[in-house]
Amino acid sequence: MKPQAFIDISVTVAPGTPEWPGDTPFSCGWTWRISDGESVNLSAIHTSPHVGTHADAPLHVRDGAAASDALPLDAFIGPAVVLDVSSAEGELTRDDLRRAGLTESPQRLLLKTGRSIASGAFPASWPALSAACAASLVAEGLRLLGVDCPSVDLKESKALAVHHALFDGGAFNLENLNLSIPAAGGYHLMAAPMKLGGLDAAPVRAVLRHLSTDQ
Repeated sequence: MKPQAFIDISVTVAPGTPEWPGDTPFSCGWTWRISDGESVNLSAIHTSPHVGTHADAPLHVRDGAAASDALPLDAFIGPAVVLDVSSAEGELTRDDLRRAGLTESPQRLLLKTGRSIASGAFPASWPALSAACAASLVAEGLRLLGVDCPSVDLKESKALAVHHALFDGGAFNLENLNLSIPAAGGYHLMAAPMKLGGLDAAPVRAVLRHLSTDQ
């Protein structure tokens, strides 16, 4: 069977989509309704940009740093490797990544942890790269780290060392992906952040394309 050309790896954002505990949840309503005699239906939303699939901006972890409208498109579009680390716990080292099948340093790495909010619940924990592992990948050319869990750092982290290692090296992140469908391997990623001005994060519609169907 020929694989589908595009795989949507975004989490649907709707009322009830799990937000980080304490963050602003997604809510929506109607400003105008055709059923009320208006000419169009017109909706409105209220949410944190971190609900659902999103890219953090450096401003998220550092005052005065670049905001969401400065996120570079080239980091979020291009070849990517999906790596299955769903059996892992805690911090991941380079040796852990090698054992999971990572043989080369990719430009874009998407970690399939199996702890996605796409399940409908906020996960209790998830694995994450160690700061040293993240820094070494960035030094070798990593431009983007994506994860299917709520953060590239461990849930209990306050220092957010992986965020800092990425941003310090000119790399970026994607969080809250849905990697339930794609198997481990190489893909073409298209995950442009919305151009929202001055925020600490931007929602993303993330899509993978099989390399064999790129022509």
